[in-house]
Amino acid sequence: MSQNVSPGARVETRRSHVQKAATVVGVVFLAVGVLGFVPGITTNYDSLSFASHHSDARLLGLFQVSVLHNLVHLLFGVAGLAFARTVHGARRYLVVGGIIYLVLFVYGLLVPMDSSANFVPVNAADDVLHLLLGIGMIALGVVLTRRSTSGTRADV
Repeated sequence: MSQNVSPGARVETRRSHVQKAATVVGVVFLAVGVLGFVPGITTNYDSLSFASHHSDARLLGLFQVSVLHNLVHLLFGVAGLAFARTVHGARRYLVVGGIIYLVLFVYGLLVPMDSSANFVPVNAADDVLHLLLGIGMIALGVVLTRRSTSGTRADV
């Protein structure tokens, strides 16, 4: 059975829930990365440094950021949009990204905030956020692609 599609007509493909979730997560990371460079939304903007714990710039007055930190958010957002093109890619982005954020959570707990090893930089608010992001992203990747009782993937 063939479909007649006129030239220039849009052919829409259905996106799965996991692809939509990865897209939303990617867009949020892009927004956070951009907002980290906006004075006012980022307090103490004049102290924004490239990569060190000396940066006193704080996104929303709470989350310690640096130029490197913002660039990582932007890259993570672009990756989310790229991987969201397929179900497998979206799942991988969410699960592996979640693991990365859990590693960042542990990093934040182990590395003293005033240490030169805290080059990202992170503070206690970042640590809590990284924990929640890690758990949330892994949960989205797993739950939205779990196998149903019929043995087929939901949302494929």
